[in-house]
Amino acid sequence: MTILIGNAPCSWGVEFADDDRNPSWRNVLKDCAEVGYKGIELGPVGFMPEDPAVLKEALNEFDLELIGGVVFRPFHDPEAWDDVMDGTLRTCKSLKAHGAKHLVLIDSISPRRASTAGRATEAEQMDKAEWTAYRDRIAEAAKVGVDHGLTVGIHAHAGGFMDFEPELERLLNEIPEEILKICFDTGHHSYAGFDPVAFMKRYVSRISYMHFKDINPVVKADVVANRTDFYKACGQGIFCNLGQGDVDFPSVRQVLLEAGFEGWCTVEQDCDPTLPGTPTEDARSNREYLHSIGF
Repeated sequence: MTILIGNAPCSWGVEFADDDRNPSWRNVLKDCAEVGYKGIELGPVGFMPEDPAVLKEALNEFDLELIGGVVFRPFHDPEAWDDVMDGTLRTCKSLKAHGAKHLVLIDSISPRRASTAGRATEAEQMDKAEWTAYRDRIAEAAKVGVDHGLTVGIHAHAGGFMDFEPELERLLNEIPEEILKICFDTGHHSYAGFDPVAFMKRYVSRISYMHFKDINPVVKADVVANRTDFYKACGQGIFCNLGQGDVDFPSVRQVLLEAGFEGWCTVEQDCDPTLPGTPTEDARSNREYLHSIGF
């Protein structure tokens, strides 16, 4: 069994491609490689070069493999469908050009749900017709990925309409596994108020890809109580270094081992690039921690 550890541009504060605070894409590749990772994600659509020759040269230079890419778009908004499909198609094209495997679909933060992140019992729910259309949009995007030869995983995210465990389970029951698997994010599951290890034990056979993220429980309690915006919560350090929060990573490892999981697990430590601290140092610490527990 082989488990590979990668990282992602969000660990360097890259959440949106057009944010002028972003480090350069080449610096992200360079730093990622220097601290011991062998793979990286694309980051937001447009952050990495979409010319395959340009990105391939840099990946080869830094001895990195492209793992996958995320479509973080408003699947919940029918008026944004063209934007969703633009992100989906561009990501699929880039991944296929580099032989990457994983397409990750994330419903972006909705104003209707932003204040109830971590508050499952208070969160607004879609009615039947809205849910059906939402589910079908996710399924259509997933089919685009499958048609490009990719493995597609749904990723729950704080503040979107795919946030809490019951919503994730409902979607998994309504879209066939051959179309949609799970990109499981340990941190977002904890942020939502659920036990990531318990979920993994039930659904590990459907998990095709992992995002490793840890949660500072003190910050989580504060941001949930105060209905703090997701990006402000990132600035408060809700996503701490691996092994320093409430996610039980030794148990995560054990579940993966017992299931014979093979493939990539990607570190994602969303951060604010303007705050003190060095993302590269955190990336190094996270790699060292994972190595210390057997990854």
